[in-house]
Amino acid sequence: MNSPSIQRPDWDEYFMRIAELVSSRSTCLRRHVGAVLVKEKRILSTGYNGAPSGISHCKEVGCIREKLKIPSGERHELCRGLHAEQNAIIQAAYHGVSIKGSILYITCHPCSVCAKMIINAGIGEIIIKGSYPDAISGELLKEAGVQVRIISNK
Repeated sequence: MNSPSIQRPDWDEYFMRIAELVSSRSTCLRRHVGAVLVKEKRILSTGYNGAPSGISHCKEVGCIREKLKIPSGERHELCRGLHAEQNAIIQAAYHGVSIKGSILYITCHPCSVCAKMIINAGIGEIIIKGSYPDAISGELLKEAGVQVRIISNK
């Protein structure tokens, strides 16, 4: 009996699709970002951008950055939310999961703050789908030897 051919996504596409789904939980009014930390083809942690647990979301109180007309990629400290990468790293730490040597799948390029966290967390590779206006981030990741791959939409 012949069974129909099954189209399976490759691993990068599979984990990036999961990152995209994770981004749908974002509470940011400007950009929805999702992150998935993976090691040996197993998901360790996920994160999306939004306010910390127990804090009002921007959807409820408005966006400080919009009110102040702050361009994307600038003045990260003037935001009530955490970035997706930060939440993925924090969730792993919270649950005692080592992410050293893991791969981070993320729906847009990390900012320089997140790049520094990625470096110090020991994440070995990041796979990115979208861009972000922060040139310092790429320089930091390159200098630290973190492998960066950009994949296109499929």
